[in-house]
Amino acid sequence: MNTISFARGVPAAELLAVEQLADCAKTAIERDGASVLLYGHTLGYQPLREWIGERHGVDPGRVVVTNGSLQAFHFVLSAFAGAGRVIVERPTYDRPRSILSGFDEVPVDDDGLELDELERLLDSVEPPAFLYTIPTFQNPTGVTLSEERRRDLAELAKIRSLRILEDDPYGLVRFEGDVLPTLFELEGGRNVMYSSSFSKTIAPGLRVGYVILPEAIAAGLEDVVASTYITPALVTQATVLEFLRRGLLEPNLERVRALLRARRDAMLEALERELGGRAGWSRPEGGYFLWLELPDGIDATELLGRATEAGVTFVPGPDFGGEPGSARLAFSFASPAEIDEGVSRLAGLVPAAATVELG
Repeated sequence: MNTISFARGVPAAELLAVEQLADCAKTAIERDGASVLLYGHTLGYQPLREWIGERHGVDPGRVVVTNGSLQAFHFVLSAFAGAGRVIVERPTYDRPRSILSGFDEVPVDDDGLELDELERLLDSVEPPAFLYTIPTFQNPTGVTLSEERRRDLAELAKIRSLRILEDDPYGLVRFEGDVLPTLFELEGGRNVMYSSSFSKTIAPGLRVGYVILPEAIAAGLEDVVASTYITPALVTQATVLEFLRRGLLEPNLERVRALLRARRDAMLEALERELGGRAGWSRPEGGYFLWLELPDGIDATELLGRATEAGVTFVPGPDFGGEPGSARLAFSFASPAEIDEGVSRLAGLVPAAATVELG
């Protein structure tokens, strides 16, 4: 039996522009030669820093090109070491949870981060190092911070001088609904730092992400970055830049959005057919994931063991700080037909799990 994976938020092979990227890499090496094959600027390939700076309307000196956006999180954490505890969403991306030695949490609902709870927390703790948030198509829930809350959070950042790291790897992967302004745009980039990645929009194997910081903090990171690696991965950064310069990003996004929307729709339809009235789930307008809330009494971690034997995998919600009966389902990798079959396998185990839990 083949295993159908809802576990990892990675694109399927057909989402990758393999031939175009191969040609971009060839052109980048032939055109830039030694400048991308030798050591380069610690903070990233300068022409790409300039492209990102122009896209976001900031000086390129504020841009640090990273090995994916998770490395951006590491660098920001280094910049504010000893400045206080980090505030994260609950649930949130599991990697920052595992990296941090301690953190405070604010719950997420269908409209994103609960700002009333955030303000209550800010009133009761020492000033935090920063707030880490994924406002758009959040990992793991797939929910999006509403425009009203975005504006209120941006205002809160100004009033309280609250530093925020806005992680936005999925924002361009929108299938439907209105595009919302980023916190970075709303607040003006004084207290809000912005990170993103080309992993979800071009290819994860390129390992090209970036973070926009106040210029003094970006410059201050040079020693930290240099101690992490002697030089960035200039060939892949130059390959990404060539892809962008050729105007290939938007056509690629249109193709990726269509493929992912079909997968999202397949998962929603299968869940409604198999678990309608018994479980709940988010309905993301984009991104890679949705959040499943299983019937009362079902433990997602216990369910995963039997689901794996049945040939379907997912990530239990507690890995992200979620409730025992929650799970993250990634719809990005499996085909629509596999999604249909995988949800059917998973749903077939739910009554048995309920019997075990409820006795």
